[in-house]
Amino acid sequence: MAALWDESARPSAGSTADDGAMTARGAAAGQHLVEVHDHYRAELTQLRDVLEQVRAGNRGAGSARSALNEMAVRANTWVLGSVCQTYCLALTQHHSMEDAAVFPHLAAQGDGLAAVIARLSDEHVAIHELLEAVDRSLVDLVREPGDLTAVDAAVDALTDALLSHFAYEERELVGPLSKHGFYPGQV
Repeated sequence: MAALWDESARPSAGSTADDGAMTARGAAAGQHLVEVHDHYRAELTQLRDVLEQVRAGNRGAGSARSALNEMAVRANTWVLGSVCQTYCLALTQHHSMEDAAVFPHLAAQGDGLAAVIARLSDEHVAIHELLEAVDRSLVDLVREPGDLTAVDAAVDALTDALLSHFAYEERELVGPLSKHGFYPGQV
């Protein structure tokens, strides 16, 4: 699968954190972004594992639902045909919070992050479109239960995009978050 984004086209603000002046609270703020992303990466791995088990015939829909309901990001309405519902909602809420509060706060600090933040916001829109594609493929799976081709393609595209986006966001924002926090007065 081709990468959604050309890494060389992504803007960079360079290093914006002065590690010598970083407080423990600041370091924790920067690390928190990584921890949130780690949570989403782990859930994505679980999602892919459950889909693989269904494809291999090692897990039925009822068993898959039970496994998915044990995940941290879950809802009682999860069934195989809507496996992404809560994951997608949680990720959308995460991106909405960043766009509405975190990004404006960081942009106001004048660390040359404007182009990076604009790019990250654009990527949030693209990821939302990929989430919609996963949702459509899952609805189609209900109609054609034996064919996981479209689900696989949609989840692969989402996985590639999310992992790339998380790595870029961490590279560009951990330092500024360590310096400025997620909101005024945090650090």
